[in-house]
Amino acid sequence: MFNRVPKVDVPEAQQLLDGGAALLDVRGHDEWRAGHAPDAQHIPLDQLPARTGDVPAGRRIVAICRSGARSAQATKFLRQLGLDVVNLDGGMQAWARNGGVVVADDGGAGRVV
Repeated sequence: MFNRVPKVDVPEAQQLLDGGAALLDVRGHDEWRAGHAPDAQHIPLDQLPARTGDVPAGRRIVAICRSGARSAQATKFLRQLGLDVVNLDGGMQAWARNGGVVVADDGGAGRVV
């Protein structure tokens, strides 16, 4: 039970975001540049331990990656620090499949890589 990572699906994530939650994208730089959710904050998973001060405090966080595996690691790590974090099950692939907007770094249409 201790190792269980709380997860949400895309509709639940959208509700949380509409209610003021932050979306934290933990994918690599190339993945981010190719396509990300418009309002997401980007902190690659390998930089997360050094950048915990950049994580929004005082609000719920929805962690996202490509498929949900790296964001599950981020969720577990941040929860151990006492933050209110849930993992988006299926990641950006599920986000895009369920109609979530994906933009590229240049502001144009993005793609999940």
